Amino acid sequence: MRSLPLFLLFLLPCFLSCQQTQDSVFHGFTSTAVTGQGMGKITSGTGNIVFQSADGGQTWQDISAGLPEGLKPWTFFAGEGELMLCTEKGVYKNSTAFDTAHWEKEMSMEQQLTHVSAGPTGVMAVSNNSQILQKLNDTGVWMPIFTNFKPKYVSTVFTAKDGSIFIGCHVRWDRGQNGIFKSADQGKTWKHVMQHGVTWQIVESDGVLLSTNQGGILRSTDGGEHWDIVLSEGGVGIAVEAIKGGFAAITYNTESETRRIRTSTDGGKTWQPIDAGLPPSKLISSIQQVGETFYCGHPEGIYRSDDQGQTWNLLLPTIGKKVFNLSVSGGVLYAVLRDGGC
Repeated sequence: MRSLPLFLLFLLPCFLSCQQTQDSVFHGFTSTAVTGQGMGKITSGTGNIVFQSADGGQTWQDISAGLPEGLKPWTFFAGEGELMLCTEKGVYKNSTAFDTAHWEKEMSMEQQLTHVSAGPTGVMAVSNNSQILQKLNDTGVWMPIFTNFKPKYVSTVFTAKDGSIFIGCHVRWDRGQNGIFKSADQGKTWKHVMQHGVTWQIVESDGVLLSTNQGGILRSTDGGEHWDIVLSEGGVGIAVEAIKGGFAAITYNTESETRRIRTSTDGGKTWQPIDAGLPPSKLISSIQQVGETFYCGHPEGIYRSDDQGQTWNLLLPTIGKKVFNLSVSGGVLYAVLRDGGC
């Protein structure tokens, strides 16, 4: 099992209800690009790894050209002008300034990345051996940072708007090395602010911090000094995102044995389900918002909701037994196909 939770897959979608179809060839087999009843349409490319849509999911472009075949994505980063795909074979970058896909390998096998995030001083990342790195602007050079940080099991690094830096760790059995650490002096010193369980992701909105945790979703309203569980359904917190007016989160519900999607518009105090119209699944991967519209990465494909989650429409069926993991940058929606996992 990788240090970060892998968000996942399965189920071949049914195309029978579509009004019209158009065949497209993908890597030795024929898939179906659906154009009827609001379904999205895939155009160009044969990679089946990274897709983008700039029109709300109505059309999708396969931008995988130039990537080696058989890549297994770990994580994907969409920043200003730059895309990064982190895989077991290294890190590949692509500039959004190009009209077509233009992927280049950035890092070697010895520097695999499991997490990438943007900060006020540049892009930061965590390697598979828990080294924290920062990319020098306008270069392909990555330098180690926070070398005085002692815990060995780093899963995420996050910079808050006030400049505080947070590091999440993922070891389960050592309370001295798990949870969340904070630095208010640019990494010179560190304070262990949350000592309970694994932390994979941290986000911020209007001064409120939320984090995924093995017990659910944690919340802090005092700059990360104290954390409380605000959303728990018996299982782990899968993902959390800052959205318009609040947050969206995915958690695992042990009673229904499915992943649930909820939103909060009061800073994470209360949560409302928005997944009643989605097929129940243990493998829902991601939730994103563009404008007023929600998008969900689901084992059956990419779903879209224009009414705050009351109803959902399947935009793009999945390809093979995989699941799309979604990211957003500059109003463009990105979808990365990943295999199943934990």
